[in-house]
Amino acid sequence: MNLKLKIFLVITTILTMSNESFSQEKLQFNDLTGAESVVINNKGTERPFIGKYTKTKDTGTYLCRKCGAALYYSSDKFASDCGWPSFDDEIPGAVNRFPDPDGMRTEIECASCSAHLGHVFKGEHLTSKDVRHCVNSVSLDFVPAHLPPGRYGTALFAGGCFWGVEYYLQKAPGVFSVVSGYTGGYVKNPAYREVCTGNTGHAETVKVVYSPEKTSYEKLLKLFLEIHDPTQAGGQGPDIGNQYRSEIFYMNEEQKKIAEKNLKILKDKGLKVVTAVTKASEFYPAEAYHQDYYFNNGKIPYCHSYVKRF
Repeated sequence: MNLKLKIFLVITTILTMSNESFSQEKLQFNDLTGAESVVINNKGTERPFIGKYTKTKDTGTYLCRKCGAALYYSSDKFASDCGWPSFDDEIPGAVNRFPDPDGMRTEIECASCSAHLGHVFKGEHLTSKDVRHCVNSVSLDFVPAHLPPGRYGTALFAGGCFWGVEYYLQKAPGVFSVVSGYTGGYVKNPAYREVCTGNTGHAETVKVVYSPEKTSYEKLLKLFLEIHDPTQAGGQGPDIGNQYRSEIFYMNEEQKKIAEKNLKILKDKGLKVVTAVTKASEFYPAEAYHQDYYFNNGKIPYCHSYVKRF
């Protein structure tokens, strides 16, 4: 083997190792409920006027519920009074169109994972673009941020008052959005005063949306475990109650494995970890005054701080 060939092989090996070290996270599909699967996987249709995004007017981006791909911007959403969320445009390259078998309608699917979204119609003259994407709410997830095209990961963490968890995770590289809210309970659309009683089963939780090109679920999970005390049961710092418990709500089996692996690392170090790992259920955003709390009030968390554990 001549010298030039040896040098070429060495450089190629180094570049390959470098690319592997900085390769982006391979996002898994999110787990779906039975009702979601009927629509998303089996091309069903939810009943009109019951979808949670039918009348939503918040500013942000609508993602694919199954894979996290950015599909629509709120600026393209309009009130059609048809009973389902309506958009007159999609994010370029995000949506595919296919004729229905009966030839009467055109189905729309997520271009990234083929999740069924709904149907697209023309000729109704409802907007200047004369297009209406009629989309099932269960096929969507909403993020209160303008996201570039692509797929995004979602993580759900509960570790005491959501103000503090939100504060630290918002500053993490690769994070586009952190929303404070409630999950893990059995009351629909709970209000803060209800959750505070500890009787709804919900935990104060943050919903994190991140770019897999800039960070990973595992990095965010480790940060979460380092900004609160995973050994404190029934609360966090001076905040005591079931609603302040430490819990990781996983979106898919890969997240569950990562969570269990890292909790074991801490336990093997001698920490008496009490953090629960639970399948994610419905997440309800908290009231507006809870969002960006410390940033809006110019304060710092009173019961959260960074402690290196890994």
